[in-house]
Amino acid sequence: MNFSTFDLNLLRVLDALLREGSTVGAARHLGMSQSAVSGALGRLRHSLGDSLFVRYGQGLVPTDFAKALEIPVREQLTRLEGILDGPPSFDPASATQTFRLAGSDFFAEILMPRLAYSVRKLAPGLRIQLVDLLPERYYASLERSDADLALIPDAAFPDWLDRRPLFFSSFAAIARKGHPDLLNSGISPGDTLPMDLFCAVGHVVFSPEGKLRTMGDAALAKLGRSRQVFMTLPVFSGVCRAVRESDLISLVPRQFALKVASEMGLDIYELPFPIAPALIVAAWNKRSTANPAHAWLRNLIASTLLPLNKGESPLPK
Repeated sequence: MNFSTFDLNLLRVLDALLREGSTVGAARHLGMSQSAVSGALGRLRHSLGDSLFVRYGQGLVPTDFAKALEIPVREQLTRLEGILDGPPSFDPASATQTFRLAGSDFFAEILMPRLAYSVRKLAPGLRIQLVDLLPERYYASLERSDADLALIPDAAFPDWLDRRPLFFSSFAAIARKGHPDLLNSGISPGDTLPMDLFCAVGHVVFSPEGKLRTMGDAALAKLGRSRQVFMTLPVFSGVCRAVRESDLISLVPRQFALKVASEMGLDIYELPFPIAPALIVAAWNKRSTANPAHAWLRNLIASTLLPLNKGESPLPK
């Protein structure tokens, strides 16, 4: 038999004939015409080199060869049906997968502690890894499956990525408590920084790539202004520590500032100019969209992060 040209659909006919013992019964079982079943039986006989069935009264009796095929063929058809029946169901309580999330240390502070509690309670066998990811590399990482999910600003993504909006991230300025220039200006925490002071005081900039200009500088440039950048750091935690130990200030996501300001001895101030909030999304390769385990984790992450959008612009659909 030449397997490369064999029509595997004929195995369904063989199985039905073995079950029913007649072309009439097999046709009814398969939803085919009797003549179509008879034609398929003829092709089976030709391909397998055996008569397969002999007539006995009104029915068909399998040959020894056909009888020997009955259990193996049925097992393989059942196996194929299971394979093609879609992704398996997901039981968090018994799951043992490892998931890699890509994102800045913003999520180490804002997401991971609460996710640790939820995952430990609901899916104690899961492992969650947060890995750093430079913006120019996250497409390649998602394409290669180095990361299962990226938590990143919205963008014009490739068509092989899916996305889910999570929250808008507006911005605020942070400074150490007792910052002399801010004290001397007479402003209090929560006030709007004067534009001249904001531009004159030294800044620490969050930039994984070490860029000196970010979206805050683009917003200032529209007003014909610029700021004094003295340092860049690749992690928000480092930015906050540098601000705490110096007379530098920084522009950071408001949610992050609210989370860490008290414990790190920082004050929060309003910006003297408008800057569009960044829409943060979960992005993943479309090959994982229908994966029940992946969908479960996406929904858990979304339920954890969606409250961050309180007080921000409504999320897009």
